Amino acid sequence: MPNHNLVEFLSKVSFFSEVSKQSLENLIVNSSEESFRKNDTIIAKDTIGDSMYVIINGEVKVHDKEHQYDTLTEGECFGEYALIDNKKRSASVTAVERTKVLKIEREDFLNLMSADSGLAQGILAVMIKRHRELDTIQERLSTSKLELELASSKTNGLIQGAMDAIIMFDHNFRIVLTNPSANKLLENDDALQRNILYFFDEESAEVIKSLVNEAEKNTTKTINSFIPNMVKVIGSNETETLNEGTISKFGNETETFYTLILRNIEERIEAEDQINFLTKQTQYLKEEIKELTNDYGIVAEDVKMQNVLSLIKHVAPTNATVLINGETGTGKELVSRAIHEASDRKDMPLVRINCGAIPANLIESELFGHKKGAFTGATADRKGRFLLADKGTIFLDEIGEMPIDLQPKLLRVIQEGEFDPVGSSETIKVDVRIIAATHRDLLQHVADGKFREDLYYRLNVFPIEVPALRDRGKDVCLIADEMIKGFSKKMNKPLVDLSETDKSVLTSYHWPGNVRELQNLIERAIIVSKDGAIKLKDIIPDKDSDEELSQEQQDKIYTAKELLALEKENILKALKQSRWKISGKNGAAERLQLPATTLASKIKALGIERPV
Repeated sequence: MPNHNLVEFLSKVSFFSEVSKQSLENLIVNSSEESFRKNDTIIAKDTIGDSMYVIINGEVKVHDKEHQYDTLTEGECFGEYALIDNKKRSASVTAVERTKVLKIEREDFLNLMSADSGLAQGILAVMIKRHRELDTIQERLSTSKLELELASSKTNGLIQGAMDAIIMFDHNFRIVLTNPSANKLLENDDALQRNILYFFDEESAEVIKSLVNEAEKNTTKTINSFIPNMVKVIGSNETETLNEGTISKFGNETETFYTLILRNIEERIEAEDQINFLTKQTQYLKEEIKELTNDYGIVAEDVKMQNVLSLIKHVAPTNATVLINGETGTGKELVSRAIHEASDRKDMPLVRINCGAIPANLIESELFGHKKGAFTGATADRKGRFLLADKGTIFLDEIGEMPIDLQPKLLRVIQEGEFDPVGSSETIKVDVRIIAATHRDLLQHVADGKFREDLYYRLNVFPIEVPALRDRGKDVCLIADEMIKGFSKKMNKPLVDLSETDKSVLTSYHWPGNVRELQNLIERAIIVSKDGAIKLKDIIPDKDSDEELSQEQQDKIYTAKELLALEKENILKALKQSRWKISGKNGAAERLQLPATTLASKIKALGIERPV
């Protein structure tokens, strides 16, 4: 390049922008132009620099092996530090394409600086300008640093002060950061570099592992999602907690990190369980209130029932177990409620369960509760009725129907006040008063091997015998009168007075269904009553006609076909009661007192098939 063109060119180079053209002409006298082909090395790292270069045309790259720092093109300089020192170069410079440079050697440059004050002043002016620019940059960097420190402090405060556990880990599942809440959850203040999967149960570890593996396969996809399953954390002290959480991914092409945020939901689950418990308890109380609004108290003038009231008065203030005996429909439940209402537990629930109305395979769960997964269909934990009755009273109606294999568990509750829910090894303590009732002869059940003798005596601490309605004399008329008042008000019917004929009908009937039968008949009488009059005589069954029908049935002669039908029906009843179990204890063969092989033959001959 001609000298005058080269002077013009250098005057536009920032390093020489303050140098006069005369000084530039002096500079280029001893400078030389050099050309390099593509990939030629101009400066090698760790060599001693002795020259500065100005790119006239072409392009170079500044690099350290494969790592590239920068690229320079026409009008840019490199190697300036070689003008003032002779240290090793910190990087290499290689031509990216065919490149021409102006080479200025250090010795010539320093000699010219001494001889040409104009060159020295111009270079000094550029250096001062550069220094000022560096000061400005330094100032900005300092401000940025303070802002970064402030932002970092805020972020750190947010992480450290968070109530949720925050755990950061790398793609190898090694923990790189935890906050205090995470340390508490993990029960470990030194969790860094530990494998996070070791703090989860197997199922939760697999969920986290699959999410991370999926994210690792798709490097372009970020994740920031709610973890669908509950995460079970097992701390260093073996404490297990259930948590809900989110997981997110961040980083760059070379390094990836994951942030796991966990929230302990044990308290929430406990609160939900408590709400469910209270809801169920409320339902039981509502049922009790409903029953109370429909009953008529214990109306008693007869001496036998007065004795029952006296027994209630004596036993109610105690915690003694009570066994109420009496025919079906005599009001055993009313007696149990009267005992509860007169006791110190009256402000706590009275929980009822009919042991004969619940299938044998479900009654244990109903009484004692179960854990999730304890059996097919157990999709959630369930609190049993003993727990619902804690601090209150449980009324076990039809106790004689309780399966023999469940009776030891009931005996344990009575003796020790504790039980284990189905599918759980956790022992639960309860304070429950037990009132049982039956229409069965439990001693005969004991003799037949259907009821445990030790349980019988534990239940029979304080027996109460409720007399049948037919043995209570005029009480039947008093009870009927109370029922008429209640049903008349409920149905908005005129109040009816019992006539002497009605009273005679009531006292002469034998009442096989006791008070429950009386209630049903009175309700029917009020429904069909007209103009404030009822005719109990038309509603209450006639004893004589019943006896005639019974005698007619006794005198009936059955045909062979009818006998086969009766036998088939009888076998079906036995099969249903034994749940289609043919042989063995409590099987249909035992109930029918037939050999199992004989019964099997009869089932085949009669074409009896078990329903699907």
